[in-house]
Amino acid sequence: MSYFAIKHLHMLLALISIAGFVLRGVWMMTDSRLIEARVVRILPHVIDTLLLASAIMLATMISQYPLTAGWITAKVVGLVAYIALGMIALRRGRTKSIRVVAFIGAIVVFAWIASVAFSKHPAGFLAL
Repeated sequence: MSYFAIKHLHMLLALISIAGFVLRGVWMMTDSRLIEARVVRILPHVIDTLLLASAIMLATMISQYPLTAGWITAKVVGLVAYIALGMIALRRGRTKSIRVVAFIGAIVVFAWIASVAFSKHPAGFLAL
């Protein structure tokens, strides 16, 4: 596969991933039982695994890696924050208010990660 094909696949998977996260967040806030469905618990892991695999392929293709390329390092740090906030938002938050705040935080972090990817600058939209 070409670099551009993998890049577009990566962007599509990122869009699907955040759309699924937002949907699950809405279900969490509305106490929908849909969030407990087996496919809803499994599919995000499949999508995110493919997303991570495409990211590794892209980093390898452009020879830019965490700890050597600042913007890649920033994306990895952001990913860890996004995962932590997502876990709090969808499962681990003790109260709904904590889960909602974590949900909003996760969306902001995701947007920041995307801004880092588009700008190739470690600060992303924070550089403004």
